[in-house]
Amino acid sequence: MAVDINKIDEIISSHERSEESLLSILQSFQRELNYVPEEGIKRLSESFGVPESRIFAMATFYKALSLVPRGRHTIKVCMGTACHLKGGGLILEAIERELGVERSGTTKDMRFSLETVNCVGACAMAPVVVVDNEYHGHASPSNVHNILKKYE
Repeated sequence: MAVDINKIDEIISSHERSEESLLSILQSFQRELNYVPEEGIKRLSESFGVPESRIFAMATFYKALSLVPRGRHTIKVCMGTACHLKGGGLILEAIERELGVERSGTTKDMRFSLETVNCVGACAMAPVVVVDNEYHGHASPSNVHNILKKYE
């Protein structure tokens, strides 16, 4: 996937030029490009005089950042105790089948990225699927299709 160098430079230049801005810039890459491109890390390193390895370490430390392109929508299937006991694993399998993608993967059309999380803090609604920041409580394998079609 080709990266728009001008977009990377635009993101970098829109932030204050200090080491404290590095994480904010990485977050902007993620938000605007759906991932942190290798070229972005290189350009940051050159612009700020910070070793690429340090920026790479930051980019891999935070789960919200990804070094590979992510889908337009992020699906999080809760696998916390309450959700697990109420069928979280079955819901995950249904989503994998529906989208043709495995956990921690992204659909070929770049529409969805699928991940599991330990808890979303909504145990009373278990099992829970979160798409982007929208919670879908009392989910079941049979309503996975209806949940996902809202995000076309």
